[in-house]
Parts: sequence; structure tokens; C-alpha cells
Amino acid sequence: MVLTERSLGARLPAQIEGVGVFENVTGKIHALKGGGGGVSHTAKQTPPIQLGCSGSPTLDIANGYCCGGTLGSLVSKGGSQYILSNSHVFAGDVVSGGNGRVATVGDDVTQPGLIDIGCVASGGQVVADVSTLSTLYPPNSTPNVDCSIAQVRSGMVRTDGAILEVGTLSASTVAAFVGQSVKKSGRTTGLTRSSVSGLNATITVGYEDECAGTAFNKTFTGQILISNNGSRFLNSGDSGSLMVEDVATNPRAVGLLFAGGGSIAVANPIGAVLSHLGATMVGQ
Repeated sequence: MVLTERSLGARLPAQIEGVGVFENVTGKIHALKGGGGGVSHTAKQTPPIQLGCSGSPTLDIANGYCCGGTLGSLVSKGGSQYILSNSHVFAGDVVSGGNGRVATVGDDVTQPGLIDIGCVASGGQVVADVSTLSTLYPPNSTPNVDCSIAQVRSGMVRTDGAILEVGTLSASTVAAFVGQSVKKSGRTTGLTRSSVSGLNATITVGYEDECAGTAFNKTFTGQILISNNGSRFLNSGDSGSLMVEDVATNPRAVGLLFAGGGSIAVANPIGAVLSHLGATMVGQ
């Protein structure tokens, strides 16, 4: 069982149905040191921005916390460009609870995310508008992916889809295989590398129904597992990062990272994500 939280909200039991639970914050969070290497993934960029950086909806605040994740990559659909991230990053507010609203198509997306600008939206810049809603809730009737897109505001995102410390991608994708060398660029840990450790995994992931909200679980099948010792590959706020093959130039997308624990990270296969969205990767 793999679990992900969006904030420092309700704690999870030590076991569920006899299965031990290990818990790690890999999605929307209220505060955490970000960035990796010599490039800041949490700083406000001069437009047009590169991706692999901090971002969130401007209204993603509830129960005394603000939340955020990673603006992962650029995709194309119907002649327009969109930022790809996780559903729980762009559309994680699925109940009218602590803030009296739910995520809505058209919600502004800011860079950096609220968690990196003191929960004050005016400290960031609006770069996109949420275009798709939750793929997670209710958990028994939603797709087998954790993904969402936000339409790019004119001039705000590099049209070649460049990702911090990765550069531009290939327009092609590649299927994962065990032992495959991969890398990602994310809000918290920056550029990190690892390898695929398993395929076709069935996992149960813990979510919250709004920032610092009530926990619920969703089970996914056919997922990619990646070694994540000490949460060095994927950690809090890295959700939404695009996992690509570890090559120097124009890497191909492999999966969309969305959850993890102290020893593994989990990604949706990129083919399943793009098929659900009806989109293609922006790349060479």
C-alpha cells in the first residue's frame, strides 16, 4: 500500500485490512524546503517559464493550510498547449468544506505555488487555467490515472515545453521496463535519477478531499514502481513531475509521478495519461 497526503492533516492507521501502512507526503503540502542542485525549482521565474517547478491553483487553501505541487510538463490538445500535472495538484479540492468551494474549470494556476509564496497568491504569477477536474473522486468510479491539465496563458510558458535541468523533450514516449534508468525534475528535490523496479503494480493511495482535509483511498492498477530510497527520488511537493528516460538530449516521457513512500515511488504510465486526456507530448 502506498499513500500520499496533500497536507499535514489526519494521520493514517498503522495497518489497513492487515496490510502495513507506510506514509509519505508526496503531493500537496503546506510548507517544505524546495529545490535541488544549483537551480531553484521554487523561485518565481521570468516568463515564459520552464516547467518542473512549483505551482498550484491560486485558491488551493483550506483549514488553515495552503497547498501545491509540481507543474510537470507541456502537452498539446486540439491545437492548444496545456501544463500537465496531477489531479490532486490541480483539482484536489473535491468537497465544499474548509473553504466553501470546490475546484472549478477556469481556476487560476500560479507559479510558484502557494506553499512557496506564503499562501498569498499575489506573490506569484498566473500561468495557466485549470481545464480538467478530478480523476480521483469518488474513488470507486474514476479513471485509473491521477492527472489534470491547465491551459497555458499566452506568453507565460515556454512553447517548446522545456523542463528545468532536463531541457526539451522528445514528442515520442516510451514504455517502462524493469531496470530502466529514469530521471525527473520536481518542485522539492529538483533533478533526481533512479531506475524502474516494477511494472503492472496494484496500489492503494491515500488522498485528502481538500487541502488539510479528510482522508480517502483510491486503488490503481497497472502502475510503474521506481526505487525511492530515503525519498531521494520523489518527496513532498514533487507530485506532478514527469518521469523521463535518463538520456542527455530530448528524453522520451515514461510516466507521470504521483505517489510514493520511503522506498518506492509510483507513476502512471504516460500512455494511459495521454490517452485519458486526448493529448500528446510537446517535444522535438
